[in-house]
Amino acid sequence: NEYKSYLRMASAFLNNYLETIESVPSELQRNFTMMYDLDKKVHDLMTEVESCYNNYLEKAASLDPPEKAKYLSDIHQKFEKCNAFSDDKVQIAMQTYEMVDKHIRRLDTDLQRLEAKQRNQEKKSDCQMFVDKTSEKKKRKQKSTEVETPEPTSALPFSLISGTGEGLDMPVDPNEPTYCLCHQVSYGEMIGCDNTDCLVEWFHFACVGLASKPKGNWYCPLCAKDMGK
Repeated sequence: NEYKSYLRMASAFLNNYLETIESVPSELQRNFTMMYDLDKKVHDLMTEVESCYNNYLEKAASLDPPEKAKYLSDIHQKFEKCNAFSDDKVQIAMQTYEMVDKHIRRLDTDLQRLEAKQRNQEKKSDCQMFVDKTSEKKKRKQKSTEVETPEPTSALPFSLISGTGEGLDMPVDPNEPTYCLCHQVSYGEMIGCDNTDCLVEWFHFACVGLASKPKGNWYCPLCAKDMGK
């Protein structure tokens, strides 16, 4: 479901982006054609300037001042036109660059938004999984009140079966949480079961027949029975 949702978002994003750049190829073609035409005009004018300049050099000795001024003015005007055409070409090139850069920046922004949406969806999915697991664990803990007392064996002390362990006569606060197989509050030395899914979790040393903390992992009698240990 998450993968399909991501594909739908990506498809919508791609279609929208393709619509925005639909006119880009024709605009690029138009700008390149204009730059080509301007470049050709500059080339033709420079050819005329070179021809006028060569004529001027050949005839300079025999030309009177007004004729010389006319030649130089004609050459100057042609240079001015070349500069104008070159400036126009630069402007079109800058517009073309800005147009392409605008679409690239939009693509980057849209991609970041798409990735952000994907991350948000993943976070929501993780949160939902966490809520589901927490809810399941609560249901399992509610069933812990129905845990059966194991049958007496020589390996377990009588206190585990009857709940007559140490601290049994202590006054109990009804609001204080209870632990162990004896369903009493925390007191004395206690040990935690290393099974992360243990329904009881903490046990009094006396109730599980311990005098000191064992080395390595320790599993309560209920979990050890379920695990076959």
